[in-house]
Amino acid sequence: MHKRFYEIDVLRGIAIILMILYHMAYDLNYFARFSLNVHSGTLLVIGRLSAITFIFLVGVSLTISLSRTQKKLSKIDIYKKYIKRGLNIFSFGLIITLITYIFLESGTIYFGILHFIGISIILAYPFLKYKKLNLVLSMFVIALGFQIEQYTINSLYLLPLGIRPTVFYSLDYFPLFPWFGLILFGIFIGNNIYKDGKRQFKLKDYSEYLQPLSFIGQKSLLIYLLHQPILIGLIYLVQYFLTNIF
Repeated sequence: MHKRFYEIDVLRGIAIILMILYHMAYDLNYFARFSLNVHSGTLLVIGRLSAITFIFLVGVSLTISLSRTQKKLSKIDIYKKYIKRGLNIFSFGLIITLITYIFLESGTIYFGILHFIGISIILAYPFLKYKKLNLVLSMFVIALGFQIEQYTINSLYLLPLGIRPTVFYSLDYFPLFPWFGLILFGIFIGNNIYKDGKRQFKLKDYSEYLQPLSFIGQKSLLIYLLHQPILIGLIYLVQYFLTNIF
């Protein structure tokens, strides 16, 4: 069994903590009617930094995964593995779509971060063998994404590409343009500093001291799926307690 790179788990753990902090503020604003500005300023920076770090690490991790499996599996079997993994994550995104459609008055999540990551894992496979090309493509995809977002259409069908309806609101939205560019950038970095699945730089082992963050990073998908129901449940529980007891 291959040893995990603790620094990647730690960074992912930090991203998860930042995400929870941002979602806590968002939930207080949305469900408890707190006056918190989650669309600009410090809170927005926290939310975006979390997403950028997490998505970037998806690209890095894909390169490491490929390096460690390509000697054991055929290209077809590897791609099947990526398709299975991508569809699995995308299916969780569909569950979130259904839940938000049923229970929220507005803000249904049609193409959130799980939808995006699931599709990106599948789309990224052909790019995993490239290095400098991914750097160029990443800049192109990001630049194109900023151009695409200026256009609107009276349909939800192009949401995955970044083309939204004129009136659109979602609690979580990560279109392929520009965000897939960050995946490609992560692949570029991964293919250089984790070449052949091996760390290409010296790093002192602080894993023992950073174990809590590393653990959170390793359980990121589970934490992502559970944290919102827990946060929202706590908000309603506190509101009920304050309303009926005091």
